Amino acid sequence: MHPDHDDARADPWSIDLERIQFSPYFSRLSAVTQVVSPSIGAAPVHNRLTHTLKVSAIARVVALQLNTRSRRAGEGDVCNATVVEAAAYAHDLGHPPFGHLGESTLDRLAREELGLPDGFEGNAQTYRILTALDVVENAPRGLNLTAAVRAASAKYPWAPSVEAADVERIGPPRGIRRSPDGAYRVHKYSAYDLDLDDLDEARQGVDAEPLRQSIEGAVMDLADDIAYSVHDVDDFYRAGILDHAPIAAEFRGWLDDVLEWRSRDDAEVRAELAPGAGLERLRRKMRRDDPWIADDEAFLAAVSDVDAEMVTDLLARPFDGSLTAERRLAAFTDRWIRRFQESARLRPLDTPRAGPVVLSPWAWHHVEVLKFVHKRFVLSRPDLAIQQRGMSRILARSVRALGEWLDDDLDRARTPRRLRELIALAREQYAALPAENRPSDAEAETLARSRGIVDYVASLTDSQAFALSEAISGRADRLWSLGQRL
Repeated sequence: MHPDHDDARADPWSIDLERIQFSPYFSRLSAVTQVVSPSIGAAPVHNRLTHTLKVSAIARVVALQLNTRSRRAGEGDVCNATVVEAAAYAHDLGHPPFGHLGESTLDRLAREELGLPDGFEGNAQTYRILTALDVVENAPRGLNLTAAVRAASAKYPWAPSVEAADVERIGPPRGIRRSPDGAYRVHKYSAYDLDLDDLDEARQGVDAEPLRQSIEGAVMDLADDIAYSVHDVDDFYRAGILDHAPIAAEFRGWLDDVLEWRSRDDAEVRAELAPGAGLERLRRKMRRDDPWIADDEAFLAAVSDVDAEMVTDLLARPFDGSLTAERRLAAFTDRWIRRFQESARLRPLDTPRAGPVVLSPWAWHHVEVLKFVHKRFVLSRPDLAIQQRGMSRILARSVRALGEWLDDDLDRARTPRRLRELIALAREQYAALPAENRPSDAEAETLARSRGIVDYVASLTDSQAFALSEAISGRADRLWSLGQRL
């Protein structure tokens, strides 16, 4: 099934890259939320497309730098830069409307109301798009990509049904947690059970270690973290959302009493509301989750640097739209991205929490502190939470209404053709599963219906999701154009 690339004009990975770039799933990212919906925000903010373009640019530089260092050491290239770039372009294709809020909402609906045991996950949806939902000429389904690109697009290279023995053998990687009862909980994964055979085949083609990213996949993942940690500061500084006073209070509240914070017990710190408590909780989480790299002195240096360069220097002067302000922000962004890119290095696979390519300890701590600012002072805002609750209802209304429509014997034939095609595709996939994993015909029909609904809603843009919800409620204002868009 995979690749029959015979285009003499380019290597197979460049053809893969082109297929992803020309995909309608890629085009829709311009109208999909990164943090704040591009259809709502008053100030220009990143959408999934602009984020993806920056991830790709960062990833390619990291790949080329790794190769340059390897050649200087008298060795060959260690990373295929084109594969890295293709994986970066693909990495967010599966994100549904309304960003991570949409992802968590669809996962809850898929599990609790639609009966899908493997739920919904943006990374798994990406892999499903590449290998099953998207189309290209002369392939039965999917984009017919090389094994290298498919494997690199899998940030969490397993399915929810991953064997506990496999996890036990190396320890839980990022995306899998051990519960207090000793069981493993898979909360991040890059393939649904329907698509796992394809992922296994791709990883065999690149000889990837069990439960480990390929080198190209690790570079893509690292670049995603770098872009996320820096461009959210850019977005919300421009929009006036990053209020200097509370952020400065949080940083000073921790830096002025570092030793006192370290001496307090966990329960007290968890309950503490005073400025500085959030950073202390972050320090403890990093030590708990990643003891192989977490270091108190590196954390102190990271908090001090972010306080000096972002809080005191950048945020203390509100963004006023002037060229001077633009230059100051550009200098901050460029400086931090360059530092992070240059810190990337190969690492032996000696801990399940690390990929084959990692940031230096210095850079890793700085990325985590920058991400903290975004999570603590943007994502936790009540005004954003109010909007997100409304978006969650939009998706829930659409999923439920489509299910009811499919159950209507008198009107089922008028459901969107694309929805029926997605259900038929899922039905074929369930029928093709190995006998030991194949559901009964009745179960397969129910699962295919549910997976088709999720595939359909997840493929909408923010505005299409709004339009579908309004139409289902009888409030569509552009009746005749709506059907073609949905």
